Amino acid sequence: MIISWFQHLDPIWQALLATCFTWFVTALGAALVFPFKSVSRKVMDTMLGFAAGVMIAASFWSLLSPAIEMAEQTDTPAWIPAVVGFLSGGLSLRLIDRFLPHIHAGLSLSEAEGIKTSWQRSILLVLAITLHNIPEGLAVGVAFGALKAGLPSASLAGAVALAIGIGLQNFPEGASVSIPLRREGFSRLKSFWYGQLSGVVEPIAGVLGAAAVISMKCILPYALSFAAGAMIFVVVEELIPESQLEKHADIATMGAMLGFAVMMLLDVALG
Repeated sequence: MIISWFQHLDPIWQALLATCFTWFVTALGAALVFPFKSVSRKVMDTMLGFAAGVMIAASFWSLLSPAIEMAEQTDTPAWIPAVVGFLSGGLSLRLIDRFLPHIHAGLSLSEAEGIKTSWQRSILLVLAITLHNIPEGLAVGVAFGALKAGLPSASLAGAVALAIGIGLQNFPEGASVSIPLRREGFSRLKSFWYGQLSGVVEPIAGVLGAAAVISMKCILPYALSFAAGAMIFVVVEELIPESQLEKHADIATMGAMLGFAVMMLLDVALG
């Protein structure tokens, strides 16, 4: 009944519900702060590696590969939308990373990135994870918006698989905000609030992404590639380095391998 109801929704509503799910999983991760004041760094590094693996797999199986297939059905050489979109996504995230004030867990306030500000450390921590969540929400939204185009390479099952994968990797991201805040003396409730707040941008980005590709079908391959480039930027710039700060390279790498395998399984089996 629920599946049938979801199938008949407009893709924008589907994108909204799917990204609300990914936001909800972020909140579940942030809720770890209630039973635990801290989590083993090895566990956290494994989860961050897992998140990186999921995003790498999703970037290809759910975004770049469909983008190339869609471009092949046009007169434009298939590599152009893939390359232009991919690099544009990475460049856009680089610009946001360059100017948006933020700080990563485990670093001192003096190591904050972006423009200089007097904002509290808690706000800067939330903004760091929020930066991750923008391309994730966009990717899910574009995947659901692609359904409106009626192209063979765009399927509801594939979009759902992407949403599930993004949701899974959001779990450690919520925890990576709330638990450091708890260690710094914030109450459990306040730490949870900030942790889940980092995921609020996903429904916004999801709806905007879906609406954009529905209104401008011609940009669809570029939009899919753009989301892929933005996610790969986050993986290489943030997740992988952060997962190996404490010299747990082996376990973080195995987490990444597992995350890639899980996302590949979801996309190939469901998509």
